[in-house]
Amino acid sequence: MSRIVSRAFPLASRSALRPPPLLPVRCVRSPPPQAAVLRRRNLILPLSSFRVPHRSYCSPRDSCSTGDGSRLGSLRRIFAGLKGRSPRRRSGQGAKRKAAQPLKERELLLDVKICIEEDLPDDPEILSVAEMLRVNVPMAMKAAFENLSESNYKTRDTSIDDLGGFEKVELSVMLCNDDFIRKLNKDWREEDHATDVLSMSQHIPELDIPILMMGDVVISVETAARQAEERGHTLLDEIRILMVHGLLHLLGFDHEISDEAEEEMEKEEERVLKSLGWIGKGLIKSAYDAVTKGNPQTEVTDAEVLRDGKKEGKLRYYKPKFSFIFCDMDGTLLNSKSQVTPRTAKALKEAVSRGVKVVIATGKTRPAAIRALQMVDLAGKDGVISESSPGVFLQGLLVYGRQGRQICRSNLDKNVCREAFLYSLEHNIPLIAFSQDRCLTLFDHPLIDSLHTIYHEPKAEIMPSVDHLVASIDIQKLLFYDTIEGIDTTLRPYWAEVVSGRASVIQAQPDMLEIVPPGTSKGNGVTMLLDHLGITAKEIMAIGDGENDVEMLQIASLGVALSNGSEKAKAVADVIGVSNDEDGVADAIYKYAF
Repeated sequence: MSRIVSRAFPLASRSALRPPPLLPVRCVRSPPPQAAVLRRRNLILPLSSFRVPHRSYCSPRDSCSTGDGSRLGSLRRIFAGLKGRSPRRRSGQGAKRKAAQPLKERELLLDVKICIEEDLPDDPEILSVAEMLRVNVPMAMKAAFENLSESNYKTRDTSIDDLGGFEKVELSVMLCNDDFIRKLNKDWREEDHATDVLSMSQHIPELDIPILMMGDVVISVETAARQAEERGHTLLDEIRILMVHGLLHLLGFDHEISDEAEEEMEKEEERVLKSLGWIGKGLIKSAYDAVTKGNPQTEVTDAEVLRDGKKEGKLRYYKPKFSFIFCDMDGTLLNSKSQVTPRTAKALKEAVSRGVKVVIATGKTRPAAIRALQMVDLAGKDGVISESSPGVFLQGLLVYGRQGRQICRSNLDKNVCREAFLYSLEHNIPLIAFSQDRCLTLFDHPLIDSLHTIYHEPKAEIMPSVDHLVASIDIQKLLFYDTIEGIDTTLRPYWAEVVSGRASVIQAQPDMLEIVPPGTSKGNGVTMLLDHLGITAKEIMAIGDGENDVEMLQIASLGVALSNGSEKAKAVADVIGVSNDEDGVADAIYKYAF
């Protein structure tokens, strides 16, 4: 799971929430139900307590009133019962205890917990930001505290004001991704979208203890990174801005209630940031600047992500759900022009950079797969495929394992090969034999040339005779190339009957009919490779489109069939993705792999 820099903190209830008119910021003002606790691992960064010299303040603290039936009211009655007294409003002379001391310099212990949510990966920049926040958050707290009792703000909730009545202030800041903050937003505010920051107050004014439990500030690193890019500063700069905004919410500022409140909170944001020498005008000002410049900064919506999946370019903020992605090529990774689109290439590169191993499982030869991926810089040692990487080729008839060494090869019956080539000559229908990294045929034909120029296969070698071709090489599969009508009405019915018991016929493309050894299955090749690599089906996601992908989709923990695929493939898939011409592989990676 993940790492966390602190103990788990409880979440806030939905009561007393108002959706803001513009800004993607929320402040949850009521105390949390103790049952809702986030699951996280132990600390990876040490817990830091900061003792900062501070002036005590003696102005009275007002409580937030709630109805007797609210969860907040219930919690207050429980706490009051434990202390043997009835809950009451604290104001004026009622707010005694340590706050009544004469003004003097004293130390206020700032207990700051910097948390990293479990689904964020071990990204060096995230860890660096978390380490900086251990210092920056207490600095921001001290700067924000300075104006609490002396400011002229009229709209701020002053339930947190007299810091002199406390010995310790606790605050938690959590870094997460869009998925996590979106779930919080949905669960606690019934708004199903991601946002940049949520503030969750745990302060109960009536609870007479020497600890000020300010609450929690939750920040989406993914949204922060996007906003930092749009606003021209660093991720740390943006997270500081969001942290200050969330902190001010916990101190009673609320830009949502009125124009005057918004103006006052905006002013305080700028004051705190400027006093610390940090970049930025504040979240409120930045949002309005974006609107006036014609680039509205709004909440993350489904339109900003790839069909409700992860934001493109932001997979670094997610942990992979699978160790391996097994991916078909024709009709899947390649679009209808037999190309890998830039968006798909970008998604593959992001997945590989996050430690996911992409394994090609195709009816193509290995040289054809390498050639197609070279065009988008995905072939070679650090790419998706090379001559030293594992893969499944020629419908599972050739399987390469560690260091690209061959671990399986199945050959077609030579009598079947002879009969097929004689038929090809008689009917002048192009037929290609696949023998490891070679393609062979008996005569030249434009369709045979297209296998090289469009589908990236090795250029077919023309052999002098059927006998010479069959005798000189081992053939793994044969491929008839014809019109869709010719395949459906003539070739497939004929050859399915002729080779019954000796071979099988399959279709990966509508205008191609393949004759392969009996029992051939891309799924068998995938199973063999999994055994060889020592990985389980639970660790893999598979993406395909053709009937030759059926077994592979069934084996995988998650099988994704693209919408342009065969009905057989879609019938066994766990989910149906968009088509190969709509970047179906990229869509599947962003949606399901992380």
